[in-house]
Amino acid sequence: MSRLVRSARDVAHWDDTADVVVVGLGAAGASVALEAAADGADVLVLERAAAGGGTSAMSGGVLYLGGGTALQTACGFEDSAEEMAKYLRASVGDAPDLAKIDLYCEHSVAHYDWLVAQGVPFKPVFYYGVSGEPPTDDGLVWSGSERAQPFCDLARPAPRGHVPAMEHQAGPMLMRSLIAAVERSPVRVAGDHRVVALVRESDDTIVGVIASHFGQERAIRARRGVVLTTGGFIMNDAMLAAHVPAALRCKFRVGAEGDDGSGIKLGIAAGAATRHLDKASISLPATQPWGLKRGVLVDARGQRFVNEDAYYGRLGEYALFHAGGRAWLIVDDAIFEKPEYPRRVAAVGETPTEVARELGLPPGALEATLALYNEHAARGVDPVFAKAAEYVTPLARAPFGAFDCTVDASIYAAFTLGGLHTDVDGRVLDPEGDTIPGLFAAGRATSGLSVGGYSSGLSLGDGTFFGRRAGRAATGNASSRSS
Repeated sequence: MSRLVRSARDVAHWDDTADVVVVGLGAAGASVALEAAADGADVLVLERAAAGGGTSAMSGGVLYLGGGTALQTACGFEDSAEEMAKYLRASVGDAPDLAKIDLYCEHSVAHYDWLVAQGVPFKPVFYYGVSGEPPTDDGLVWSGSERAQPFCDLARPAPRGHVPAMEHQAGPMLMRSLIAAVERSPVRVAGDHRVVALVRESDDTIVGVIASHFGQERAIRARRGVVLTTGGFIMNDAMLAAHVPAALRCKFRVGAEGDDGSGIKLGIAAGAATRHLDKASISLPATQPWGLKRGVLVDARGQRFVNEDAYYGRLGEYALFHAGGRAWLIVDDAIFEKPEYPRRVAAVGETPTEVARELGLPPGALEATLALYNEHAARGVDPVFAKAAEYVTPLARAPFGAFDCTVDASIYAAFTLGGLHTDVDGRVLDPEGDTIPGLFAAGRATSGLSVGGYSSGLSLGDGTFFGRRAGRAATGNASSRSS
C-alpha cells in the first residue's frame, strides 16, 4: 500500500472526528465547508498554513460568471446561460467536460447570488479597458476572448468577469469575505495541519486522513467524506517536467507554496484517474494597454500566429505552446505607447528589415508579413486572423520597434489546469469512471471547466461552484439544492 494511503486497521485511535473533512482553505475549500455545514454536517477544515487563503487570496479575485447576473443587468448587459455555454464550449480547450459547462452556466446566476449572500461585495460599475482585474474597485470587466474571433461569431459577447470591490487585486477581498462566512458558520478550522495520507477501509472507502501537526501525526476520521481542495501543481518541478514541461520556462508561477500537487498525489494513490495534466494557463499581457492590440505578434519565423485582440491568456498559450516562447510585438511610431507591464524593446529600426535583422528573423519574412498585413489593413480588415477592425491599422510610420515577448524576457504567468477526474458533484472517479467511496475534490486539484483555453475567473468560478456541490455530495445531499 502506498505511503499516501493508510489502512484503517492500522489506526490505533482517532484524534478527531467530523462528518466531512476538507483539506485546504482556499475559495474552493471555503465553499465546500459552507455548503456542507448548511446541510447540517459537522465540518472540519484542515489547512497546511497557519490560516486560510492560499492561491485564491493571491489572485486577482475575478470570478467568471454570467447568464444574466444582477451585476451584469445593473451594468446594462444582457446575457443568457445558452450564450455563456456556447462561448465556454468553444473556448476552454479540447475535450472539455460538457456536463460541467452546462451545469455551471445554468446555475451561474444563482451562484453569483450565493456569493453575495456570503458577504462578497460587488460594485455595480463596468470597467472598460482591461482583460482581468481593473485598477479600480469596479465590479464587471471583460475577462476572456468573447469579442474576438472566432468566438464572437459563435456566441453573443458579454462581459463575465465579476470582481469583488477592491482595487487592483481582489483575491484578498474574496477570501476575507469567504473566511468571514466560514467563521460565522459552525465549521471548525484547524491550521498548521498538513495532510500526508488518506485512510482507507478494506472495502476501499476513504474514511479519514493522517495530518502532520508540528511534527506529530494526527488521525482524523471522516464519517461521510474527505474533500481535497489543495490546489494545482505549478510549484512542483517534477510534476511539471513529467506533464507540462514548457511551464517550467515561465518565470512567474501563479500559486501559493501549497500548489505542489499534494492533493492530486493523494487522490492518485487512492486509485483516482486524472485528466488534462498536460494543460496549463499561460498569460502574456503583451497588449496592455489595449492600444497595443494594433501591433502584430510574430514568432521566430517572422510570421503572425494569433489575432492580437484575443485575451492575453490565449496570447500566452499560443506564444508558449505554438511559438516555442519566441515572440515579439511589432509596432510603428504611430501606435507606440508604453506597456503597462515592463517590457524590453528588443529592436528598433527605420525599416522592418532593420528590425528583423536585429531580431535574427529569416530574411524577408517580417517584411512579407507586414506587407500582407498593411495591404489589407489599409481597408480596415485582417483576412488572415480576423482581428477586430478597431485594432487594424497599417504599420507604416518609421521608426519601427519590437517589444520583447519571449518567455525569457517577458511575463508569462502560469498555473496548471489538470487534476483529479471528478463528476459534477465532486466525486473522485477511478480510471473506469467509478466513484471512489468517501473521496471528493474541487478547485485546481481537479480538472475543471478549462482544459487548455482560459478566461480570467474560471478557476475561482468553478472552484467555488463545484466546491459547493462537493460539499453537498459529501453530506449525502447532492441534489438537495439546485445550484
